[in-house]
Amino acid sequence: ITPGEVVCQCVERSLSMIIGMMAIEVVGGVYCPLSPRDPQRRLYALVQHTQSRLVLVHDLRKVKFNDNIFTFDIDSIINNSVVYNGVDIDQLSSIFVASNNIAYIIFTSGSTGIPKAVSIRHHNLLLSINAVIHVNVFTNNDTIVQMASCSFDVHVQELIGGLLAGASIVMLHPDGNMNFAYMMKLSQEKQITYLQGVPVYINNMLEFLLKYNYSNLSTLHTLDIGGDASTVQLIDKLYSCWSDKISVWNSYGPAETTINCTYHAVDRNIDVSSIPMGHVLANYRCSVLNEFLQNTSVNQEGELFVGGAGVFAGYLERDDLTANALVEIDGELYYRTGDLVTMDNNGLLHYQGRKDHQIKLHGQRIELGEIERCLLNITFISACVVMKWNDDYLVAYVQSSVINEQELREHCQSHLPPHMIPSIFIILEKLPLNPNGKVDRKQLPSPDFSLTTLMSSDKSDTPLNQFEERIHTIWCQVLHCNENHISRTTSFFSVGGHSLRFIELYYRYQSLFNFDAHSLSVGLFLQQPTIRQHAELLQTLPSIDTQTTGCETLHISRDITSVSQEGIFLDEQVQISHEIATYSNFFEHPFVVINETCDNILFILPPGDGGAESYFNNIVPHLSQYKLAGVLAAF
Repeated sequence: ITPGEVVCQCVERSLSMIIGMMAIEVVGGVYCPLSPRDPQRRLYALVQHTQSRLVLVHDLRKVKFNDNIFTFDIDSIINNSVVYNGVDIDQLSSIFVASNNIAYIIFTSGSTGIPKAVSIRHHNLLLSINAVIHVNVFTNNDTIVQMASCSFDVHVQELIGGLLAGASIVMLHPDGNMNFAYMMKLSQEKQITYLQGVPVYINNMLEFLLKYNYSNLSTLHTLDIGGDASTVQLIDKLYSCWSDKISVWNSYGPAETTINCTYHAVDRNIDVSSIPMGHVLANYRCSVLNEFLQNTSVNQEGELFVGGAGVFAGYLERDDLTANALVEIDGELYYRTGDLVTMDNNGLLHYQGRKDHQIKLHGQRIELGEIERCLLNITFISACVVMKWNDDYLVAYVQSSVINEQELREHCQSHLPPHMIPSIFIILEKLPLNPNGKVDRKQLPSPDFSLTTLMSSDKSDTPLNQFEERIHTIWCQVLHCNENHISRTTSFFSVGGHSLRFIELYYRYQSLFNFDAHSLSVGLFLQQPTIRQHAELLQTLPSIDTQTTGCETLHISRDITSVSQEGIFLDEQVQISHEIATYSNFFEHPFVVINETCDNILFILPPGDGGAESYFNNIVPHLSQYKLAGVLAAF
């Protein structure tokens, strides 16, 4: 890998995710995270777009990529007993990374039908994190739980930002954020002080706390809510559930402005109709302009333009889109957000809406045009429109007479990430048009969740047995569709379900069938999302062996950690290849990985003497040493 070369990484949340990210930056590469949840065709297209020659993966994710894409299993370093004595680590000292070099690329939804690759420079990232630390959103005294998936740029702030601030980081297991009981237990055990989440997730977590009478998270003192608009109702509920000592931040920022560009400390005694986006961060500037790019007056609606340290380098290989997104104002480049806002007398920004059809769904930024163009690639479709319905669903209206819903859904599943697949497909002979010849969205029929959209599409589907009928009833309660018959072979996510409803479903199972996450994890249900498969999983409970693989506590002398990184905690059970490893005492070192036999250990020790050097050291029992220079030097 040469400096400036893009290296993709497609792994679940794990220690490997951090090792891969750091390693890419160490060699001067450009970190590009890919979601393991994306379909194979989409992943292939994204890798081709970046022209990456290498994709870092977990073993189970290799099948996601074609043979002509070179993949490397990160965990093979841990499990491989071969000693690599021929590595010339001194070559790393000659690698130079400038502040203008690209640090990472993150893909966002694109209205043209092709995802956009947002390129962020090292100085964008450094100054953005510095601005967040400046307002004390998190500090070196914090223990941060890593919540965001790799498809959100926030995961970069949680990891790199947390380490640079000197905070400790707790890594959940891959589906840990969907298991609230596990989250609550871990928060108390590891004394979590900082948590970040989108509003709908925080609301679901509060509902869980209230429903199951969990005690307050006494150690949590900072809650960072972003990714979508917060509501006064959510803040009221939050403060009624949590300690008086908690600080609540409302954050905002498109990926093109490097994670977040505004923050607002939400007062406990709020007296407003909506939660402000906040003030612009240090190192940033913002302007609210009208259609003629003139400044608006106080409380007058206009489009938000963001300038300053966080403005991105551009969209990879899309100079045309970059030129449309960046506007020069008084000799400085500003990003055109497309968000309509007002600014009050105190300089606080207030969100009003969008000037286009971009939406946020459960915190995910979605260009509806990307879904529409995906559907229009089907020969038999002459027109289509996709809309957000009740802030909870995507509904696709398709003009065709020779296609059915199942074919539409399968096409989307093979080309789009899960959060962009419409819950409902409505097929019409002709879409209604307005006098200008455009689709009249107001005349489109409302989706009816009690009709055949949720019915079985498999004519040969066998009737539900008694236990499956019970599961079916639970599904209907969670999906609020009590009158429907759902096929035993239909995916939960194909009948209006989404990840947050799945959390509710999982806890209904736990409550009714009396099991914990060690017996049946939420991940198993996610991987097998049909009524038949859930019934089979739940019927294994009486005979399941709940004992976990044991591993003795390791007694290792502690090295002095650096100022920039105090430690990364890792959860008790993390999957490595096909085995389960038990992790303990991770607060002793910033990074520790143990394989399933507990006899090969990989340490990444912190920088020594204030320098920016880290060491791959002590691969026990072989005691091989690999020195890596400048893990954080680029930052």
